[in-house]
Amino acid sequence: GTKIWHQCQIQAGADIGKNCMIGHNCFIRPQTKIGNGVKLESNIDIWDFVTLEDNVFVGPSAVFTNDLNPRAAFPKHGDWIPTLVKKGASIGANATIVCGITIGECSFVGAGTVVIRDVPDYAIVVGSPARVIGWMCECGKKLEFKQNKATCECRRTYTKSEDIVKQI
Repeated sequence: GTKIWHQCQIQAGADIGKNCMIGHNCFIRPQTKIGNGVKLESNIDIWDFVTLEDNVFVGPSAVFTNDLNPRAAFPKHGDWIPTLVKKGASIGANATIVCGITIGECSFVGAGTVVIRDVPDYAIVVGSPARVIGWMCECGKKLEFKQNKATCECRRTYTKSEDIVKQI
């Protein structure tokens, strides 16, 4: 059930789940793991050791890095830094994801955001560098917390303690 558009290069060994959509002009390295139901828009490179869990959305031309201090004269020869995008997360168009971080479950990275540190579960982050500006339900609606509790119109309920949001 996975659909792959034209002009994609997927190298042998890449682990791609079921029911994914890979937009045109994507490049996927052999040591990547892409879960079920992932949607990659156009012009995205998924480098070795990037893991996208189930139902991740990546907007057009988003960028993943794999080296914190690249030098052409001193190649790392595959000694790359892993990046994890947890299930249900969304990454907006033209966002840059610096390697070695975790993007939390059902979090939302705004278009053009530069992510240089871990993103908490359910967080909405924007800017350069990314900063938390709110919280989002699994269904995609913004959460409004009152006394550290929020109920979405979809009936999911959440608790918040400092920067940790959990669905209950």
